[in-house]
Amino acid sequence: MNNNLIYKITDNEKNMKLREYLRKNAKLSGRLIKGAAIDGRIKVNNLVTKLNYVLKANDIISFQVEKKESQNIEPEKIDLDIRYEDEDLIIINKMPGMVVHPTKSYPSGTLANGLLYYFKEKGENCIVRLVSRLDMDTSGLIIVAKNQFSHMALARDMQSEKFKKSYLAVVHGNLKVKEGTIDLPIYRTGDDSIKRIVDERGQKSITHYKVIESYDDSELIELTLETGRTHQIRVHLSYLGHPIYGDNLYGIDDDKALISRQALHAYKLSVPHPRTGEVLTLESEVPIDIKELITKISR
Repeated sequence: MNNNLIYKITDNEKNMKLREYLRKNAKLSGRLIKGAAIDGRIKVNNLVTKLNYVLKANDIISFQVEKKESQNIEPEKIDLDIRYEDEDLIIINKMPGMVVHPTKSYPSGTLANGLLYYFKEKGENCIVRLVSRLDMDTSGLIIVAKNQFSHMALARDMQSEKFKKSYLAVVHGNLKVKEGTIDLPIYRTGDDSIKRIVDERGQKSITHYKVIESYDDSELIELTLETGRTHQIRVHLSYLGHPIYGDNLYGIDDDKALISRQALHAYKLSVPHPRTGEVLTLESEVPIDIKELITKISR
């Protein structure tokens, strides 16, 4: 595993201070730089160097990514569907019904518990840094950073056009406009409620959608997030009068005979790699319960 970021200083970059180079040219956060400097993980020409060092042409900067870390989560052996992994990130295809991170209600059996066990078995000193999250009953692809550098880079690049998260949902009714954009603010109704509503007091929330298949009184829709608000897709579709099948918070109560959870699947990811910038694109097939739902409603 390569734990170092390596930068060679060009003629155009000489006379910059090390701190300035790492912020502007390497695009590292101030918090990441400060922590690495305190730990002695930044070297120039193999020597631990202060951040006010003035760089010279052909200097070699080595930034050690790995550091000792721990997390107050109990490792548990859990089968994980790993779709991609390298030294910086891991992408999991999460099953429906799995909580992503321990809570009071779900202290164990979560994706984070399983990942910590997996890292421990591999002898990797990683903690679970979630880049994206999914509701317990939403299935599909989820990104976890394996170090502080990749978490910083992925969080930074989430606003770029290269970073795309796309979902498939089965909804009630037929949309009049088969492709478009939902731009409606989402607001949390209160600190003691998990429910969100469309309200002008809320945060700007944008969802792009496209109908993939139409049935008698239902549709399969592809949705791509421009913003990532809690329950964004579920709230937007419910507000438009097309709730997702099986959504017991924003949908219709009598769906339980058709599917036991919301028919929402994070099926596609395009992610700029934190180290190389190369775009990784992954897809995950629709789970069996959503396939069975489509079979039932399309008869």
